[in-house]
Amino acid sequence: MSGEDVSAGMKSHGRLSIRESRQPRDLLAEPQVRGAWTAQVITLFPEAFPGVLGLSLTGRALAEGLWNLRTTDLRPFGIGKHRNVDDTPAGGGAGMVIRPDVMDAALREAGPGLPVIYLSPRGKPFTQDRARQLANGPGMTLICGRFEGVDQRVLDAHDVEEISIGDYVLTGGELAAQVLIDATVRLIPRVLGNQESLAEESFSDGLLEHPQYTKPALWEGRAIPEVLLSGNHAAIAIWRRDMAERLTKERRPDLWRAYGETRMDPAKDRQLSGASDQSRNYREHQEEPKR
Repeated sequence: MSGEDVSAGMKSHGRLSIRESRQPRDLLAEPQVRGAWTAQVITLFPEAFPGVLGLSLTGRALAEGLWNLRTTDLRPFGIGKHRNVDDTPAGGGAGMVIRPDVMDAALREAGPGLPVIYLSPRGKPFTQDRARQLANGPGMTLICGRFEGVDQRVLDAHDVEEISIGDYVLTGGELAAQVLIDATVRLIPRVLGNQESLAEESFSDGLLEHPQYTKPALWEGRAIPEVLLSGNHAAIAIWRRDMAERLTKERRPDLWRAYGETRMDPAKDRQLSGASDQSRNYREHQEEPKR
């Protein structure tokens, strides 16, 4: 009934600890790498994990014991013969709401010690800064909602943080949970092969990332910007910074305002505004239908 260790059977490092659980078989299925960052997921669909998290860099890091992944199946905590986990909304309305007693039992089984996060479209937007904060902690417990959500009382009782990954609605929180885990795990030391890449990607310094290019130098009549082939690292750094600022101003005014409050020279802001207008006019001209 308690968490299923998704990394069971994988290579592990360090001393292992086995946590108490309600069923004897779980004692054999729950080895954990002591001290490793842990993602614990409460879900009606534990089979959805690790999913894409078991592939590539995050999957390798999971196998090497750099982080732990546990799932807690919500269904066994359900009420009655059919293990119902939800009921109709108080006050009427469509859909069903996950019961507070059911979620409370699952949270208590998951145990204390980790921040608890509920994936919800009404939550605070997830950011790179929040991912860094979570990566620097011991881990997190994620609640994957379904139906119309979770009874507010259990969220209040457990001081649950609500986080959104965007202004849209999914059928459940499992995909959102994997987004949070991926964004956070990749910040854990040794998970990425090249830690320097973290310093240059989008949001690392409040800006979107500059455009990227690779071989061939000329493709379909489109050339790599000459500065990137010049070997002049100072000029390349300046170009990349300018492009990052230009893209951020054009595509994410919210980020640009926050960036401009502390770092942007007003004269350069006006210069980039003119460049963005020229770029937009050029694209519109290129997209005009030929007659």
